[in-house]
Amino acid sequence: MTNKSFPTGFILLGFSEWPHLEMLLFWIVIILYTMIILSNSTIILLSCVDPHLYTPMYFFLSNLSFLDLCFTTTTVPHMLSNLWGPGKIITYTGCVIQLCMLLCLGATECVMLVVMAFDRYIAICQPLHYTIIMDHQFCWKLVLIAWISGLIESVTQIPVTLQLPFCTHHRLDDFLCEVPALIRLTCGDTSASEWQMTVSAVLFTIVPLGLILTSYGYIAQALGKIQSKDGRQKAIATCSSHLIVVFMFYGTVAPVYTYPKNHFASNYSKFFTFFYTVVTPLLNPLIYSLRNKDVKDALIQLLRRGSP
Repeated sequence: MTNKSFPTGFILLGFSEWPHLEMLLFWIVIILYTMIILSNSTIILLSCVDPHLYTPMYFFLSNLSFLDLCFTTTTVPHMLSNLWGPGKIITYTGCVIQLCMLLCLGATECVMLVVMAFDRYIAICQPLHYTIIMDHQFCWKLVLIAWISGLIESVTQIPVTLQLPFCTHHRLDDFLCEVPALIRLTCGDTSASEWQMTVSAVLFTIVPLGLILTSYGYIAQALGKIQSKDGRQKAIATCSSHLIVVFMFYGTVAPVYTYPKNHFASNYSKFFTFFYTVVTPLLNPLIYSLRNKDVKDALIQLLRRGSP
C-alpha cells in the first residue's frame, strides 16, 4: 500500500536488528565524533593562523575539513539518538532538512576533491605558473563552484524524491534520511527517481573519479622528471594521501547511490553509509594533513605560543 499524503515521520531502523551492537556503536561513534571535531577544527585553525599554510593546498584542505564538520554534524547527533534508545522516529520536516544537507554537502565534497586534484596537477605539472594560475581569487571561485554544484544537486533531487509513493509502514532500513533508502521505501514505480539518482551518481562520483585519475596520470609522468629526490618523495606523499581519501570516499558512496535498489546496495548500504559519514571525515585530516610535516610544525608552534 502507498501513502499519497505526506507522512508525519519515518522510522529509522538502523542497527535495531542487533540491539547489543547498538550500545557498542553508540560509544564508538561518540569517540569518533569527538576526534572528528578536534582534528578538523585543528586543520581549520592552523590554516587560518599560520602564515606558512597560506597556500592553495591548505586553503582547499581547510574547506574540506569544514565540509566534514558540517556533514557529520548533520548526521551524527541523530545517529546517536537512534543508537541510544528505542525511539527511532525522525519527523518528516527533520528528514527533509537532513536530506537537503546531505545531498548538498556530499555533492560539494565530490567536486571539492576534483578541485584539490586540479591544484596538485598545476603544482606538479606546471610549477612555474602555479602562483599565477592558483591565485587567491581563482581559489575562491573554485570553492564557490563546488558549493553551487552541491546546491544544484540538492535542489534538483529533493522534489523528485519527496513525490515518491511511500509505503504506509514508513520504515527506512537506514539510520539517516538518504535518497537510496527513500527509494527502497516506495511501493510504486520509481524508475524516474532511480534514473535521476543514477545520473547524479555518475556526474558526482564516476566523472570526478575519472577526472582525478586522469590528472594523476599526468602527475605520475611529471614525477619521473623531478630531479630532486626530496621533492619527488614529498610530491608522492601528498598525492598518495589524496588518492587514498578519493578511493575511500567515492568507493563507499558510489555503490549506494548508483544503483539504489540492487541487492548489494539494499543489504550493505547502511555499512557504507556509516563509513562515509563517520569514518571518512575522521581519516581525511589524519591522512591528508596531521601527518604532514608543515602541519605538524604549525601545530607545535601554536602549542608553544599558547604555553606559559
